[in-house]
Amino acid sequence: MTNEELWNGIINLAAVNNMTCSGLARFANLDPTIFNKSKRTNKFGQLRWPSTYALAKILDATHTSLEDFAKMMKS
Repeated sequence: MTNEELWNGIINLAAVNNMTCSGLARFANLDPTIFNKSKRTNKFGQLRWPSTYALAKILDATHTSLEDFAKMMKS
């Protein structure tokens, strides 16, 4: 699993649910900026990974299995 694949999974999960990444975050009761492109790297340009907490929240809110999310990461 790469950082890019994980972010692609989040983007695809939002799209499948007819939402933006911000809308997905709000839907899961997270800060709406948590998945913004500007938050995907730190101030030194290093890649940032979403927390397992945030991932669990969006999967639960959308009733998406980890298996299905893994498929979304590859598409």
